[in-house]
Amino acid sequence: MSYNATGNSASKRIATLLDEGSFVEIGGAVTARNTDFNLQANCTPSDGVITGYGVIDGNLVYVYSQDADVLKGSVGEMHAKKIAGIYDMAMKMGAPVIGLIDCAGLRLQEATDALEAFGGLYYKQAMASGVVPQITAIFGMCGGGLAIVPGLTDFTFMESKDSKLFVNSPNALEGNEVSRCDTSSAEYQSKTAGLVDGIGTEEEILGQIRSLICMIPANNEDDMSYGECLDDLNRICADLENAAEDTGIALATISDNNIFFETKKDYAKEMATGFIRLNGMTIGAVANRSKVYDAEGNAENFDTVLTVDGCKKAADFINFCDAFSIPVLTLTNVTGYEATKESEKNMAKSVAKLTYAFANATVPKVNVIIGQAYGSAYVTMNSKSLGADLVYAWTNAEIGMMDSSLAAKIMYAGIDADNLKEKAAAYKELQSSPLSAARRGYVDAIIEPADTRKYLIGAFEMLFTKRENRPEKKHGTV
Repeated sequence: MSYNATGNSASKRIATLLDEGSFVEIGGAVTARNTDFNLQANCTPSDGVITGYGVIDGNLVYVYSQDADVLKGSVGEMHAKKIAGIYDMAMKMGAPVIGLIDCAGLRLQEATDALEAFGGLYYKQAMASGVVPQITAIFGMCGGGLAIVPGLTDFTFMESKDSKLFVNSPNALEGNEVSRCDTSSAEYQSKTAGLVDGIGTEEEILGQIRSLICMIPANNEDDMSYGECLDDLNRICADLENAAEDTGIALATISDNNIFFETKKDYAKEMATGFIRLNGMTIGAVANRSKVYDAEGNAENFDTVLTVDGCKKAADFINFCDAFSIPVLTLTNVTGYEATKESEKNMAKSVAKLTYAFANATVPKVNVIIGQAYGSAYVTMNSKSLGADLVYAWTNAEIGMMDSSLAAKIMYAGIDADNLKEKAAAYKELQSSPLSAARRGYVDAIIEPADTRKYLIGAFEMLFTKRENRPEKKHGTV
């Protein structure tokens, strides 16, 4: 029977998330079975978690919502088993799992029973990874071992004021206390830790989840994420070249009806990731970004380099797209790597992970070089040599080893300024122009920026039936 959504916050969140009247509860009569510490004297309806299924814009989803009114939402044996049961059903039916978290942690009265059941939940999440999408939204506490749950999901959202996400509480960290740096806050987890995709009010993040569900496939085999395109397939994007710096704007410009669902938008802003639509098809987009404009038109500036956080962000996103057969588009504008002592500790491994993610992905891959594309950083950004199916370059693009002026200084050290300028121009023409790359087959076509949308629609339609075999192996190790 449908759950009555007029009660507590846990049920109200489900009612707001799902299409009206669509939720059907499973396991509503379950209560805690442990009797230690007089636990049976406590009323534990649904053992503190409401589980069931419903639809979002007609798409089947499975949902669990923790009830902080029942033992503060703590996870006991039956609580965890109910969530694990939802995962079993989602795997059988091929539908996403959405977790709405508000929890004080593991239930101390149940000790090893709770731990064992909770470990089973980790296992279910691991088995579901890459099979069905997993989404978590945090509305209250999510601490200790429970913080691993959003870490195992594909997308995480946090209520901006009252939610807390932590493995160790801020005051437990040596040299820190919460008023100085609240490592459990939505802002920290979104901007610094990079675990959270979006923050906002309760209504805003539930709305974001509804939008996301309508953009992504239901599972890794049956892709129903296509929509009707009401936009002009041949639409000219006249101002697209002006958005080359803030590629979030560029991606929205080329997308059907200017839809761009950005992921991890507050983290590693120099690398934009998210979903767009092209002729109704969901496309995963990865783009270098040197400026981010806010609502007032103020710009935050970034160097055109790969960073440790940017590479991690992009690699995780590409892996999700590849797992669920979502084609990948890149907008490339990169000149090298971030050069700091701190970044050097992890730079090589992070760039390697991004390189591997692009090379390992078998989905359709299209690259558009919209600015400078220099050195091995360019190679990493979905180049032809890494397996991009099609590479386009804007007419003003520069592709090569390095900036032509710097190359000339190295090659012709000691010559006067006029001759150096002449040599730099010659180097740019012979080695760094898009025409030079196209003559060698590294670029498939040189296009006007305004025509980008129609070229991309044609490319992804052509690549729709792509099949690619890889060497037999269990899995890679990068």
